[in-house]
Amino acid sequence: MAQLGAVVAVAASFFCASLFSAVHKIEEGHIGVYYRGGALLTSTSGPGFHLMLPFITSYKSVQTTLQTDEVKNVPCGTSGGVMIYFDRIEVVNFLVPNAVYDIVKNYTADYDKALIFNKIHHELNQFCSVHTLQEVYIELFDQIDENLKLALQQDLTSMAPGLVIQAVRVTKPNIPETIRRNYELMESEKTKLLIAAQKQKVVEKEAETERKKALIDAAFLAREKAKADAECYTAMKMAEANKLKLTPEYLQLMKYKAIASNSKIYFGKDIPNMFMDSAGNLGKQFDGLADKLSFGLEDAPLEADTEEN
Repeated sequence: MAQLGAVVAVAASFFCASLFSAVHKIEEGHIGVYYRGGALLTSTSGPGFHLMLPFITSYKSVQTTLQTDEVKNVPCGTSGGVMIYFDRIEVVNFLVPNAVYDIVKNYTADYDKALIFNKIHHELNQFCSVHTLQEVYIELFDQIDENLKLALQQDLTSMAPGLVIQAVRVTKPNIPETIRRNYELMESEKTKLLIAAQKQKVVEKEAETERKKALIDAAFLAREKAKADAECYTAMKMAEANKLKLTPEYLQLMKYKAIASNSKIYFGKDIPNMFMDSAGNLGKQFDGLADKLSFGLEDAPLEADTEEN
């Protein structure tokens, strides 16, 4: 009985171990691939719990959602012979589920080492070898990530279709300390030069503004002076014209015209004095005219009385 109990216990333990090794779980966003005797099976599985033959079948979970692979401490030699190091390069990529089997078959489940890591090293060294330190560190640094992305995607399209590179991020490379200090000094001097240039531009703009303002003021003064000269000249000419025009004869003529336009004439002994000229001839004429008119008015009532009688 003791031996039978031991056999049952061993059998139960073996069954539990087999069941435990046969049941496995695939997380969401992953695809399960299976190996039997070292050979990759064509069947794959999605997220959830699955069963497999215990002890002779193994599985690996392959991520198909976005993941970030980090390539660290990449050496790079420039065309001038300076060795620099990129601390970290991040490659954001994802795997199409339908392409999992082909990529794992050709490049194993650790496909990122063969397709991404090695390619990053190769492309960076190719880039640095044809450019100077100035270009790699400053002038062309903003183009490195885009160039790496395009180069990686171009190779992956032909070598491993289904692996998509979404973005590449490159950190600033580490350069020798002496060169770094020189670059910092150079940037500081460049900043000072830019500040001086901007100040010079401001001064030039202010001088140009003052010059234009002076020209505008001078033009305004010239216009006002010309206007005043024209008014003065007009007044002088009018004065000269009036001097020539307003002769005694002309004034006497205008006086006669003014008298002729009157519709009423008041008779009296002193009223004709208003028409006297400087020689008194006109006054004498009006005195005679007034006497005649007075005489005519005195005779008129006598004639009227005679007729009544």
